[in-house]
Amino acid sequence: MTITKQTGQVAAVADGTVVTPKGFQAAGGHAGLRYSKNDLGVILCDVPASAAAVYTQSHFQAAPLKVTQASLAVEQKLQAVIVNSACANACTGAQGLKDAYEMRELCAKQFGLAPHYVAVASTGVIGECLPMEKIRAGIKQLVPGATAADAEAFQTAILTTDTVMKRACYQTTVDGKTVTVGGAAKGSGMIHPNMATMLAFITTDANISSPVLHAALRSITDVSFNQITVDGDTSTNDMVVVMASGLAGNDELTPDHPDWENFYEALRKTCEDLAKQIAKDGEGATKLIEVRVRGAKTDDEAKKIAKQIVGSNLVKTAVYGADANWGRIIGAIGYSDAEVNPDNVDVAIGPIVMLKGSEPQLFSEEEATAYLQQETVVIEVDLHLGDGFGVAWGCDLTYDYVKINASYRT
Repeated sequence: MTITKQTGQVAAVADGTVVTPKGFQAAGGHAGLRYSKNDLGVILCDVPASAAAVYTQSHFQAAPLKVTQASLAVEQKLQAVIVNSACANACTGAQGLKDAYEMRELCAKQFGLAPHYVAVASTGVIGECLPMEKIRAGIKQLVPGATAADAEAFQTAILTTDTVMKRACYQTTVDGKTVTVGGAAKGSGMIHPNMATMLAFITTDANISSPVLHAALRSITDVSFNQITVDGDTSTNDMVVVMASGLAGNDELTPDHPDWENFYEALRKTCEDLAKQIAKDGEGATKLIEVRVRGAKTDDEAKKIAKQIVGSNLVKTAVYGADANWGRIIGAIGYSDAEVNPDNVDVAIGPIVMLKGSEPQLFSEEEATAYLQQETVVIEVDLHLGDGFGVAWGCDLTYDYVKINASYRT
């Protein structure tokens, strides 16, 4: 296990995965659903784990989300998550719901679990029913383990148009015990979470109740997964699931626990790390864009403006073309319904200040172009109205985005 950079009491684990926390195993396999790669995966916990989830706000929630909600409604605990790619099982009517419940039953039977301890997730093409014969055979072939190879098999099984795997892992100390948070995610297109097509699965060995875990997840989702955008499209299948095995041996965590902030920060950093990886791997993307807005009336207004800027197609194309057209940033701020004083706004792209107190500043176009050619572009805005702060992440908009989505089903 390789620990890299440390922030306060939280350290990143460079080679950590969803199986790094105590009590977790994973597997992935090729069921032949559509892709010539792994397309079916499972995360398995040794014990019924405290669990929490957040879901897409789309009116068309896919069948797997409804089944997961039904599972969590029983005891707020999970012991497994079964996931398939290639087929979203969304907008598939009564048959889709029946198939999602059958996935739950098949997974429960395979690993000797109560059905309500199983969550179900799917991602892929909307409007197609699952090929259940392949699902039935595929689940029987899953053999979970706790090695890096097992984690990678799961990570690849959940991908669709993604070009890279997304994983993150952080450790901290609670009651003198090492507590680990690991995560895996997928997402590349249809990314504009209100809670896109994105899925995230997070494991931890912390001892924490489901209600407290749920409150923490909801709070963190608002500053991580809900602050990314690739193309402005929210999907039917978005879901983030967290399972806590409790096997680290710490006293039960609550916001009153003296080490609460350590755990919260480890969970937050895991979610933020995964969210940024999704944004960076946007379909056809070449650059990660991070927008930081300070000086807003409230944090919520700052987050809203940050996401509006990073979601602007004109801003995204300017970044792709390395064009320091800060007027597009102002344009995005201008149509926000957040409070703005148009006579006192600062805008900078990286270290280069372009607008100060709403007055244009002289800057080197060559330096700005060179900065915009980097893999990560940071845009900073100060509204000078209050203490509100927010960050959002996205990517540039390229020709390849159109190519990928023009032939998604073929």
